[in-house]
Amino acid sequence: MNLYLLAAAAGEAAPENKFGFVEAMKEGGPVAWTILAIMVIMSVGSFYIMFTKLFEQNKVMKQYDTVRTQFWRAGSLKEGAAKLDKDSAWRQLADDAVKAQEDHGKMTDALESHDYMHGSLQRSEDSINAVLNGGLAFLATVGATAPFVGLLGTVIGIYRALINIGIAGSASIDKVAGPVGEALIMTAIGLLVAVPAVFAFNWLQGRNRKIAAMLSTFSTDLLAYMNSNGAVKPAVTAAPAAKPAAKPAAAPATKA
Repeated sequence: MNLYLLAAAAGEAAPENKFGFVEAMKEGGPVAWTILAIMVIMSVGSFYIMFTKLFEQNKVMKQYDTVRTQFWRAGSLKEGAAKLDKDSAWRQLADDAVKAQEDHGKMTDALESHDYMHGSLQRSEDSINAVLNGGLAFLATVGATAPFVGLLGTVIGIYRALINIGIAGSASIDKVAGPVGEALIMTAIGLLVAVPAVFAFNWLQGRNRKIAAMLSTFSTDLLAYMNSNGAVKPAVTAAPAAKPAAKPAAAPATKA
């Protein structure tokens, strides 16, 4: 009975170890909170860029259907450009082609006129691709630096934990494993921030390359159309047929 009472008293007197994310941040101090804030900003910025760029890419790809089905049906570049959405990449290329065609007569050399029109369309392509690639550098930076930022938080957390352990004068496994394990949380957060950013960068970069190829094809078709005075142009793609409306069900016959 006395042994039971002594064990109960020892259990009540033993200090309770509190481990967790908040305790780890408190152990790291202001530096740990600052690093956490930086990684939160990185994560929010990465997801914002990912969704905005995805929406922008889908819009450009969807507008390309209008180019294939309606633009080349027009009798001139001006008429075709009018069928495209304003402030779109395809409208920009078409408008630049119209301007280059209008300046065509000012060139005294046929080679110079061709180079001028080709250069005008190339500059237009480059400006569009620059807009599409905007923000991807942030994703690449986050993917490359977030693990190291998290590692910095881990190093600082371990350093402060070891100092506190040395001051307390106790190096038992429960005193070491808890604070060190908590400090590793910062490394895990850094990886959670970096991995989505790297995947988003590679995915969006691949889609941008696909759009760049479509822009190059459209630019080449415009150049061939202008140099041949409208004789050379790509085949027009038929618009997708609308689904036939469902026939109403026949009314049941009534008995006389």
